[in-house]
Amino acid sequence: MISYITLGSNDPAKAKVFYDVTLAPLGLKAAYADDEMVGYGPEGGQSQLWVVKPFDGLDATVGNGSMLALAASTRAQVDQVYAAALAAGGRDEGRPGLRERYGPNFYAAYFRDLDGQKLAIVCRTPA
Repeated sequence: MISYITLGSNDPAKAKVFYDVTLAPLGLKAAYADDEMVGYGPEGGQSQLWVVKPFDGLDATVGNGSMLALAASTRAQVDQVYAAALAAGGRDEGRPGLRERYGPNFYAAYFRDLDGQKLAIVCRTPA
């Protein structure tokens, strides 16, 4: 259903450092990067997550109620991504754990990137 997603950044170089560390446990790598954008995807695959300076030249801002949720294969990956995000300067928005109101196996963590974008990392596989 989704071809790709973009998140705005006021400093793509700093964002690249953050996302390189944060997305590594998922096997996602920067496939393209320049001064204005960086694209992430699986090795050898297409970039599906882009972190970009806004094309209109205005500051990047966060959307109230907007959130990108990334899929993890294991609960350990959720823990690893969350820890990597916080170690790279991200802010906590919800420690890893079960959120049973979303389903019996909904294991997730929430954090904000350096520009304040809210992200989730979710595993739906039983322990």
